[in-house]
Amino acid sequence: MRKLLKFLTGRLFLSLVLILLQIAVLINIFGFAKNDTLWIQIFSTISIAMALFVSMRDHLNPAYKIGWMLIFMLLPLYGGLLYIFLGTRKMSPGLKRQLVAFNDFHDKGMENVSLSADLPMQALESYDPTLFRQASYITGISGFPVWSNTEVEYFADGEDWLLDVFKEIRRAKSFIFLEFFIIAEGDVYTALIKELVAKVQQGVLVRLLFDDVGSISTIPAYHARHLRSLGLEVVAFNPLRAHINSRLNSRDHRKVVVIDGNIGYTGGINIADEYANRQIRFGHWKDTGVKLKGDAVWNLTLMFLQLWTFGSKKPVDFAPFKPTIQYKTDGFVQPFGDNPLDNHNVAENSYIQIISMAKKYVWITTPYLVLDNEMITVLKIAAQSGVDVRIITPNMPDKWYVFAVTQDNYYSLMECGVKIYEYIPGFIHAKMCVADDKVAIIGTINMDYRSFYLHFENAVLFYGSSVVESVSTDIEKILDLSLRVTPELLAARPWYRKPMGTVLRLAAPLL
Repeated sequence: MRKLLKFLTGRLFLSLVLILLQIAVLINIFGFAKNDTLWIQIFSTISIAMALFVSMRDHLNPAYKIGWMLIFMLLPLYGGLLYIFLGTRKMSPGLKRQLVAFNDFHDKGMENVSLSADLPMQALESYDPTLFRQASYITGISGFPVWSNTEVEYFADGEDWLLDVFKEIRRAKSFIFLEFFIIAEGDVYTALIKELVAKVQQGVLVRLLFDDVGSISTIPAYHARHLRSLGLEVVAFNPLRAHINSRLNSRDHRKVVVIDGNIGYTGGINIADEYANRQIRFGHWKDTGVKLKGDAVWNLTLMFLQLWTFGSKKPVDFAPFKPTIQYKTDGFVQPFGDNPLDNHNVAENSYIQIISMAKKYVWITTPYLVLDNEMITVLKIAAQSGVDVRIITPNMPDKWYVFAVTQDNYYSLMECGVKIYEYIPGFIHAKMCVADDKVAIIGTINMDYRSFYLHFENAVLFYGSSVVESVSTDIEKILDLSLRVTPELLAARPWYRKPMGTVLRLAAPLL
């Protein structure tokens, strides 16, 4: 009863009510228009124009185009208006103008750090020309270079990652940056705020950036103001506006922690009790993360400052946030970010490159398997070429409809030799990929349309690093706790699961 009351009095419920009222108004307008020949002609013309517009947009994913073409066919009168309201993948013009300046931001950031990114690239080219090609692509598109002089540490457990973050926060001398998709009231959040307030009282600058929609049902609306009253600087990214628009889809899904410029963290972990298994929701919650110390932290700092600047609308001075300590090199490290507004799918393409270049094996863990044709094709080709392709997904899903699409993708992948496993103890939230004992990626990127096309994401590529071995060893342990999916297991599912998954898969690019 308390949860229901909390929901009914929350901002999310109010926003949904307002949006539903707008939909009701539109339905009434549409109903009126059905009886008027002129309006029928206008709406039909809009639908035809939008269908042509969608078909001519070369950068759009084909699956996304097909989804909208189905809408235009099923709703020829209103499909065009639906696309205008919901289909355009754009944020506000003001924010987009700021985000278009990403390259300038990168240039200024690199000018203000007294480190050279050229030498690691040259060394990587000597180490492995194939990996050099991947790193060059990431740098060329996203602006984030490869670094050496960086120590790395892999965490196979979300609670261990959080404990280490808390330990380094206590040691902070100058500043603490935190960026999360979700912050949720509970033991972890309470302990974190206690530590941050203590650092503020010691004169440490603390900035917290969280996604407004990601956290809308997990913290009260007034909580940001409360944290500011305690001395923290707080920004809610892309605040929810209670009107119909597609800008709500562009969420900040990144997880970044930077301490004093020399220590950085990322991975799949948010600030909520289930990530530390303090609250059991879908069985054991398996998550992973990494810690960086040294030059490569600068990439994470830039990522945070980008969205912080856009969210706070305040200029940034890079000087106080530069790395000041060089650590022992452990391979080559490339933290990078992706955004939904530049028509470059860096997140997806980073996976595609790893898979297509693999010669022996490529193993992937992901909570969701909602794939487009490009990703399905590269996975099939790799498996058919003799590469050991394994994908691990949850056995206990957090979203039934996403799980239906995930399982629907099993069929064609398994036919081509891809091995699918489900993590029996519960929900695997780790987003990782490792190949040939040479390269690994860890970050926030799910293998679904939202991560590949809609969200702000980040990850770290490790080339020839000890993290590569750590990831492959951990995945071997995960495999021991997982059940391989077979055609017999799929055949034993209820008859309606397959058609339901197929229908949902068609709609997946639009959600």
